[in-house]
Amino acid sequence: MGPANRVTSSEEHSREIAEFGQHNDFWLFGYGSLIWKPPPHYDQRVPGYIEGYVRRFWQASEDHRGTPEAPGRVATLIDKAHWETLTDHHASTERVWGAAYHIESSKVAEVREYLDIREINGYSIQFTPFHPAPFTTSISSPPTSPSFPPSNPPLSSISLGHRSSNSITAETVISSNLEPVTGPIRCLVYIGLPENPQFMGPQDPDELARHILRSKGPSGENKEYLYLLERSLLELSKDSGDAHVSDLVRRARKFEIEARGEVVDVGIEGGEGGGDAGYGEVEDGKVEVKKGADADGEPLHKVGSTEEQEEVEK
Repeated sequence: MGPANRVTSSEEHSREIAEFGQHNDFWLFGYGSLIWKPPPHYDQRVPGYIEGYVRRFWQASEDHRGTPEAPGRVATLIDKAHWETLTDHHASTERVWGAAYHIESSKVAEVREYLDIREINGYSIQFTPFHPAPFTTSISSPPTSPSFPPSNPPLSSISLGHRSSNSITAETVISSNLEPVTGPIRCLVYIGLPENPQFMGPQDPDELARHILRSKGPSGENKEYLYLLERSLLELSKDSGDAHVSDLVRRARKFEIEARGEVVDVGIEGGEGGGDAGYGEVEDGKVEVKKGADADGEPLHKVGSTEEQEEVEK
């Protein structure tokens, strides 16, 4: 592409940015913290995916999950064609899952200003087709049932499928409903392009996980961002997991457990691990592990527990 064409292309891109959303068609695609901390004033949230990109924790964060002196690591998107020229420890995925948000016309200017501040650290505006998920998933947890004498269970416990016992029981219901698929939606998306100064490129997964564990910024611990991203992705659909993200979570769990003097195999790059020690799921940035696993069972211990942090706007 010659200089004149590059100028024209740049002018057209700037014009599209300025005009985008003027016809009540402002859609924003979130693939990182926007999944669990959405923008203000949205009136629709649609799970789905984009194609032609790879999500990686290759963007330095100096303003949210790190500091200028010790930047954290957050997610960005790499064009698939460019990614194929790099050496990566993880395979690519066909789709990058996330959530799209529709903003009504009267609020576009306010939301754009908010996003430009929130995503200022190395991210730039791009556009991409977004494909809504063909189904929705709902997760509910009915209240726990009290214990009842075996001889006199209440009718409700039978109708709900609870067996009478002397312990507290709980049940989780996961349902999936088919939805009509609409055509691709043109979405605005913030991407840390390879030429931006915060782009770190390929990194060793172990070193990356350790870096995330020791990083912290105004918005909270870097590991919380990682844990919440994996959890939020898995809640979008049955196919919305990201192997790169989940592998980093497994490595981070392993290092946290080892730091407490425990030995556990958490199944890096290949399923769940075994061994004598167990570990729990990450929830709201908390990691629960079980020490010893003796006959009586040790109580769960929380490792690296933090409260969910709000992203900090400048």
